[in-house]
Formats: sequence, structure tokens, C-alpha cells
Amino acid sequence: MTDENADLEVNRQLWDRLTEVHTTGESAYYDIDGLLAGRSSLTSIVRSEVGPVGGLDLLHLQCHFGLDTLSFAREGARVTGVDFSPAAVEFARGLASRAGLAATFVQADAQELPEELDGRFDLVFASYGSLCWIASLDAWFGGAARVLRPGGRLVVVEVHPLMLMVDAVAPVAFGTAYLGGAAQVDQWEGTYAGGDVPISQPSVGYPHGLGEIVTAAVRAGLAVDDLTEYLRDEQEHRSGVLVRDPDGWYRLPIGGQDLPVTYSLRATKPGLGQRVRL
Repeated sequence: MTDENADLEVNRQLWDRLTEVHTTGESAYYDIDGLLAGRSSLTSIVRSEVGPVGGLDLLHLQCHFGLDTLSFAREGARVTGVDFSPAAVEFARGLASRAGLAATFVQADAQELPEELDGRFDLVFASYGSLCWIASLDAWFGGAARVLRPGGRLVVVEVHPLMLMVDAVAPVAFGTAYLGGAAQVDQWEGTYAGGDVPISQPSVGYPHGLGEIVTAAVRAGLAVDDLTEYLRDEQEHRSGVLVRDPDGWYRLPIGGQDLPVTYSLRATKPGLGQRVRL
């Protein structure tokens, strides 16, 4: 087994355990009951960046156990979710059945998407804590480009790599690099989803700066349409680091300035005969 495959297996075991925690009532972060009652898990930023999805073939990469995937299905998309965790895929399939929503879930590494997905999708989507688990951006973006139809879109709404660096704000402490992609071995304690959860497992992350991410998208043959940074978000992606405003939004104030919390990347696969543009 190569080092990269070993790291992937470490992370798979972690996400199997996180799926168990996130779906058994040990954490209230994921509103499963809300989805079953007809509510959506999509944030307003995701909605504004993705736009209407009715009638689209949508592929959700690193979908975890499918809350956002199924929220898109409820809005009229024909959805397929991909995740490398067998526990997550199994739960997602059951959740789709319970919600009465049509969805396909595939167990696969997002860096090695099955060939049967090639050229089938109008939209590829990923969000919030996806790329920091990816060793090869070229493989990830290459796969996303491969499964899109000509003229199809990729939308990524992600935790900002600058925010991922910050472990504490008073005083400021950084726990990881900003870019470079070198494997960062860590011991995962608890869960980002809150609650007193007895998790202590190794993990391997990969820091990717915005320049590396955009360059990988272009290298994959995608035309980058927009890169937008957000100074606040509705979700608390780093417990104990972000500050909650009175209106419920979260931000990252350091030294009297708000640092970016989230970014979105939108790109298009050129149609036949079109060239990639920057």
C-alpha cells in the first residue's frame, strides 16, 4: 500500500466514525429530522452560487451522508452523491428512501471517479471542508471536468484556506500551513459538529491555497467564471474560533479586521470548439 493509499484509509476510518456520530443523535449539527420534515440544509451562499437546479443532472462530490444532495433533489435536480465512506453512503441511501426522494449514491474516492459517470452531469458541486482532504487537486478537478457535459458547471463553496490555518484568535495561533499540499498528520479530537463526542482518531489533511485551487481548475480544462470570498457565513465551521453576530452569522475578526471565512469558485467546461479562458 502506498503512503497516499494508507492516508486515504486513515481518513476513511475517521469519516466512518464521524458518520456514526453525525447520524445517531450525538450531535445536533446535521438536521436530519428537518430534511425529513421537508426543510432544506442548503445555506443562502450555496443557493446564490449554485442557482436553480430544477431539471439538472447534479453530481455532489464528498456528499457525506447526503443532506445537501437530497436538498437539491427536493428542488428538482436528478442527483448523484459520491463519498468514500461506506458508512456514509449506506446511511444516505436509507435517508433518501425515508425522505421519499430519488437519488443515487456511489462509494468512490473523488480523486478516482468511476468512468461510468463520465459526461453525464450538468453541474458538479462540492462544499465546506472538501478540498482539505484531497491529496491531488489535479486528480480532483480533472475528475470533475471529465464527468461534466460540455457547457456544464462546477460550483465549489468552501471553507477559506486562511481560516483553516487559524487555531486560536487571542492570541493568534496557526495550526497548519496555508498552501503547498504536503500531508498534515494530526489527531482528530471530537467533531466539528459540536457536542461532547469521544472521538480520538488520526487524520491526514492537505493545505491548498486559493492560487493552487484556481490553477488546478484551469489545468483541468475548466474556464473559471468567478472567485468570490466571503467575510461571514451561516455555519460555524471552526468551533471556538469564529464569532457569532447578533443576526446569527459567523465571522473571523483578527486585529480589528474580519478575515475571509468562505469562498466560492464557479467554473464552466467549455463547449465543443471553445477554448479555456482565464
